[in-house]
Amino acid sequence: MRFKKILLKLSGESLAGSKKQGLDENCLLEYATQIKTVAGYGVQIGIVIGGGNIFRGLSGENKGFDRVKGDQMGMLATVINSLALQNALESVGVKTKVFTSFSIESIGERLSKQTVVDALNNGYVCILSGGTGNPYFSTDTASALRAIEIEADVFLKGTRVDGVYNADPEKFPDAVKYEKLTFTEVYEKSLKVMDLTSFTMCKENNMPVIVFNMDKPGNLEKVILNDNIGTIITN
Repeated sequence: MRFKKILLKLSGESLAGSKKQGLDENCLLEYATQIKTVAGYGVQIGIVIGGGNIFRGLSGENKGFDRVKGDQMGMLATVINSLALQNALESVGVKTKVFTSFSIESIGERLSKQTVVDALNNGYVCILSGGTGNPYFSTDTASALRAIEIEADVFLKGTRVDGVYNADPEKFPDAVKYEKLTFTEVYEKSLKVMDLTSFTMCKENNMPVIVFNMDKPGNLEKVILNDNIGTIITN
């Protein structure tokens, strides 16, 4: 088996499925099924979910929201998505805990490295909600931070496309996919993988990143079992 401990980043938009906004129950169940399969191999799984299907702080600023309040609303959106995924995982028999980066005692346990690692060691899938707990940071940055904190083997970035391309494959059918990249190449080619803060954190802490299509059933298992899918980015 390729990895024993992973940090999986899921986009909020993906949880909306064909609805484009809010939550799609079928999508949640499909994700839960994929995660259950991988957990069955004994892989320790931490998950960070975006909130863009409910509210995105940066877009809120363009609509007149104060940036800090907008980001706080976005962080709360990630908590809603985390609870939805927890419900889906528990419905298929997966032990799951939600941790929050800020105190909401009745919702989830306050996030710390030790509490999360202890839960992972006890067989729980751990959903790490609330972003970093601070405004001005994306959930990609939160994912990089949590991957490093829990000492994951890899940061898996689940997207709607099957890797990193030299152009947007949804707009340019002739876009070329990269199988492997270094962090330096991503920077030099100005490829849109994640924001610069999260990118720098992964580079400086030698955290490999794999970008893959999470919306295709079975792909998460294939990544774990070392099938040649997605794009891997390393130093």
